[in-house]
Amino acid sequence: MRRTEDILRLLGFNTQGDLGPWTFYTSKRNGLVFFQKSPPLEPPSRKQIHQRNKFRLAGMVWRSLTPPQREAWQTAATAARLQITGYNLFVYYITRNDAPVVETVERLSNVSLIPLQRDLQ
Repeated sequence: MRRTEDILRLLGFNTQGDLGPWTFYTSKRNGLVFFQKSPPLEPPSRKQIHQRNKFRLAGMVWRSLTPPQREAWQTAATAARLQITGYNLFVYYITRNDAPVVETVERLSNVSLIPLQRDLQ
């Protein structure tokens, strides 16, 4: 197992997630863990489809932002000392619609993130 992990790192693979028919993750105790992917036994439920669509929409909205807008989210996350990326903060805001949390991040970072919402009030 250790030899496999070393070979994958040598080849430049980040050994997390899916690669072909295998799923990889890193365990604190055992290092690299991998197993063959198994197909789902049932089709996705309505709630699963709804959640997937919410995250898909958040990704689409993120891609529609201008580079300075994306950079503002990243700067705010870093300046507020959050242990997440600007993209993660943005997805949280879009999927949860939690403006008070983002307003707190704005205060901590001194970066304006949601001016459109304020303009509408």
